[in-house]
Amino acid sequence: MSVDITKSDGPSDAPPPGRAGSAGPAGPEAIKAIPVRHYGRYVSAVVALALLGTIIYAFSQGKINWGAVPDYFFDDRILTGVGQTMLLTVLSMAIGVVGGIVLAVMRLSKNPVMSSIAWSYIWFFRGTPVLVQLMVWFNLGLVFEYINLGPIYKDYWASFMTPFLTALLGLGLNEAAYMAEICRAGLLSVDEGQTEASHALGMSHTKTLRRVVIPQAMRVIVPPTGNEVINMLKTTSLVATVQFYELLRYAQDIGQTSGAPVEMLFLAAAWYLLMTSVLSVGQYYLERHYARGSLRTLPQTPLQRVRANLFSLGRPKGGAA
Repeated sequence: MSVDITKSDGPSDAPPPGRAGSAGPAGPEAIKAIPVRHYGRYVSAVVALALLGTIIYAFSQGKINWGAVPDYFFDDRILTGVGQTMLLTVLSMAIGVVGGIVLAVMRLSKNPVMSSIAWSYIWFFRGTPVLVQLMVWFNLGLVFEYINLGPIYKDYWASFMTPFLTALLGLGLNEAAYMAEICRAGLLSVDEGQTEASHALGMSHTKTLRRVVIPQAMRVIVPPTGNEVINMLKTTSLVATVQFYELLRYAQDIGQTSGAPVEMLFLAAAWYLLMTSVLSVGQYYLERHYARGSLRTLPQTPLQRVRANLFSLGRPKGGAA
């Protein structure tokens, strides 16, 4: 019996249809993608640039002595006001952060008296404008002639409540109410199992807060706190109403004596922008520090991004540098 070995049920040696060198039909034609044109973006960009050009043109036509801004930018009085503004911001935020932590713990306490006191404090200071609070502190001398703390301290109220103390109390106590809610949100963001595990290990409630809860809550607390610092820096301009000399008050005085009141307001705005920009950079690095436990890879710093872009310019396409 003979076997025909020319036929086989296995795969053929001939190339499949569509491959190069075969006589079969060609493969499917590549899809040509046509991007969608977003005409609304072009129109909105043109409108925005037109409005920006209109504003710049309007200010260029105004009677503004732009030369007065650089002339007084580093004036001794302006620099003193910048220093006073930064000092008041730091001290007010210190009072706000410490008071906020205490109020947050009191608010979360199971003691109804402590919780009610904290809630009332937050309700009052968040519900009244900070300018009104500053004016109340400043005018309390009309109600109380003396401040009497017994053997510790006794003096006239007008001598005790200086403009600096008025500004510090008005801003710091008001900020404590907002920081209390920020801290409370951060503490509540930590899982209750962390506290239960710490208590099971024999840690006290205070030690649990200090060693376990607060470090984990910082990731939630830091970003809004950074915003509050920047907001506090701008809010210090309100203390000019209580006779405290800071950046805005010095700029107003220079504007009245130099005959350039609007220009000095522009100068003050430039200094506020400069200081808030520096604080924003600090906030970025602080948030990046506390994000180490939640992100696999930390985002690049601005310096690292610039360095990476510079190095990528010198690399040949398709190869290593």
